[in-house]
Amino acid sequence: MFSPNRRTFLQGMGAAGLAGAGLMPRKAHAATSMKFMCWEGYDSPEIIKPFEEANDVSISIDLITDSPGGFAKLAAGAWRDFDVVATDSPWVQRMGPADIGEFLDDAEFADVYESFYPQFRAPFAPLDFDGKTTGLPTRWGWVGPTVNTKYDKLENWSSYAPCFDPAYKDKICVLDWGDWPIMPMALYAGIDPYKELDDAELNEIRLVLRALFKNTRAIVGDLSVAQKGLMDGSFRTLIGGGTYCTSALRKDGQKEIMSIVPEPKDGLNQGIIWMEAGGIVKDPVDDAKAKALLRDLTSPEVAVKLAWTEATCNLVPSQEAEALFTDEQKDVLQMDYMWEAWDKSHFHNVAPNIDQMLEIWSQELAAAR
Repeated sequence: MFSPNRRTFLQGMGAAGLAGAGLMPRKAHAATSMKFMCWEGYDSPEIIKPFEEANDVSISIDLITDSPGGFAKLAAGAWRDFDVVATDSPWVQRMGPADIGEFLDDAEFADVYESFYPQFRAPFAPLDFDGKTTGLPTRWGWVGPTVNTKYDKLENWSSYAPCFDPAYKDKICVLDWGDWPIMPMALYAGIDPYKELDDAELNEIRLVLRALFKNTRAIVGDLSVAQKGLMDGSFRTLIGGGTYCTSALRKDGQKEIMSIVPEPKDGLNQGIIWMEAGGIVKDPVDDAKAKALLRDLTSPEVAVKLAWTEATCNLVPSQEAEALFTDEQKDVLQMDYMWEAWDKSHFHNVAPNIDQMLEIWSQELAAAR
């Protein structure tokens, strides 16, 4: 299962400032080898080996344990050692402006976009910088309440109200994953955390987090602990997780566990869409092979493998891949619900006040303990 730091990707935003320190020339290495920085799952032999054989190239993998750390590593100069990166989309979006990533020509990938769902086709705003494309989407899902229907009803989670209900006291598991639990609580408080916030709005976020912590003692960093509590009924929901946390349980046959998105409140959607993307690092040794790897990762056949890994199961942007999934896989991935979740969600992006929100989170968490 993935690291507890898996989604704390907005921490370390200052890493972008390191980019200027890494502009020395790339180290030369054999054109028959490539280096790929990615999350677990992208390194599956089922994905990598066929590409290596088809392209007469050897790929060495560098697994990411947290997105800001991976970006900081590249920005500090390691970009010279890599060819392709697959990480959380905001960090791919930053690679171009940080001068450590290549921009893509949408026309060159027109056939790839044509295979995507319309929601992911060019021009795709989340990966755009100043009208230029920084990468291609690879996997996605949503953040919302996770419910074990053996112990609670889905309709009870049409809002985040139970998080503050004394009847649920100490039954709410809050994942200690930085921004991921903060964002839905801000949305519940009627605040859009993806815009510039004033002091009053930041204080409102403080108050809603304080109330959340007051109603639960279960603030958990270890996903396996959170999953165990969800399975045995100790927890009625996980806050700050979503499909990334539950798909592996559903894959194991626990279909009673579902991730949903609450109904819009005060004019604000209450869910969050996360996405991973692939980008080409600046000046790859072999540009054609770097583009070929991006094409491979987004092809329908490989997208299915990327969606269905040992570590986790996730949705992919490829519409053509949908026909290749089995009915069982579609059920595990909650594909019958994905567009409803999309329509009720915000797309996760840079939050201008994230550092202040994380500071508030830490202060209120310390006070609660």
